[in-house]
Amino acid sequence: GNIFIPLENYGIIIEEVVQDFLRGIYDEGVREISGWELIYRLGEYLDKCPGKENSLIWWAWKNGVKIFVPGITDGAFGYQLWIFMQDHKDFKVDIFADETELDDIVHSAKRTGALIIGGGISKHHVIWWNQYKDGLDRAVYITTAVEWDGSLSGARTREAISWGKISPKASHITVEGDATVILPLLVAYILSEI
Repeated sequence: GNIFIPLENYGIIIEEVVQDFLRGIYDEGVREISGWELIYRLGEYLDKCPGKENSLIWWAWKNGVKIFVPGITDGAFGYQLWIFMQDHKDFKVDIFADETELDDIVHSAKRTGALIIGGGISKHHVIWWNQYKDGLDRAVYITTAVEWDGSLSGARTREAISWGKISPKASHITVEGDATVILPLLVAYILSEI
């Protein structure tokens, strides 16, 4: 993505942390794991690392929140998985176990809602599973993507309503703007109302 990350938070540090983490769970006997469990276990691993408070993955683990990454093989983390698997051919990430878990979560929930920042595969994954339970009950999209190019990233909430991915009765809004500006304002407002 088009984001700024200091070099000390990327590259070599990701390689060192992820490879050490993967070796650790492999040595424990893990040969197959779902994507969400892999990320959860990474959060647990980060508990012993300095600077853990700056990690969304660590905070999710600490609070028992599952993170689903439908494109887990993409990017720096996915590349590290691939590298590890070159020497550990019996190690597998079961992405369909994630699908089963998502299905269970959606269908056991009384209500579902989504704060979607940006678009792409993660956006579609959230709205896709919710169409099978009559759609999201609440939805907030924050996007800079344009609607007219036909991409899902630019699709507004009314498009998801037309597919049953958001309930016609849902509270929903599309906010057009830069998430680095909009999201902190939204969080500040929510915190002021608590």
